[in-house]
Amino acid sequence: MSQSELDYLIRGGAIIDMDVKSSHKNNTGSGWLSIKQMLRNRMLMGVFLGQYFINTITWFFLTWFPVYLVQERGMSILKVGFIASIPAICGFIGGISGGLCSDWLLKRGLSLTAARKIPIVAGMLLATSLILCNYTDSETLVVMLMALAFFGKGFGALGWTVISDMAPKEAAGMCGGIFNAFGNIASIMTPLVIGYLVKELHSFNGALIFVSASAVAAMLCYLFMVGKITRVELCKA
Repeated sequence: MSQSELDYLIRGGAIIDMDVKSSHKNNTGSGWLSIKQMLRNRMLMGVFLGQYFINTITWFFLTWFPVYLVQERGMSILKVGFIASIPAICGFIGGISGGLCSDWLLKRGLSLTAARKIPIVAGMLLATSLILCNYTDSETLVVMLMALAFFGKGFGALGWTVISDMAPKEAAGMCGGIFNAFGNIASIMTPLVIGYLVKELHSFNGALIFVSASAVAAMLCYLFMVGKITRVELCKA
């Protein structure tokens, strides 16, 4: 590789020295200083919170969706075993489609911010469609709406892509760990909150409103908190 090629990669944002040990005592890539700076960064917090709300949708489908079909819709366990797989398949397709769409937008000349946010916002809007299940008695329509919602969740789940675009080069692993931690908090809270809502309201109507509201919250995080997507630079101690 020539020096001009290397310089071109660096100007484009390539990180070429992550495995080079720093000779400075004050390393900004580790310790509580890096964590504090990332948690105080509005752009990163928008992505962290966005991941929390997106994972709320995921964990509804993983934990309570089969129960919803049995208790609220009166389906048999045998039928639910098949039906519950349909939204998951749609979510798988949505995940691939969202990534392809984002890359296509980038190749079409849109900014990195637009190419990432458009699929996320569109996906979260589709995910809110599950609230419509509160207004229909048709099992077929319920499954279709749930499949559309999970497709949208997958389509808009570009959090790891955005993190790779903005994580500080000195602390990419730590940034990814914090991002993942916020998602895992949702895996703890979501089953508990939905269980409480179902117990107190004696139906899943409130639970579906809660999950739909989470999709809206994720969309708002990316629209108003994240701002322009750029790589975060940590301050030296």
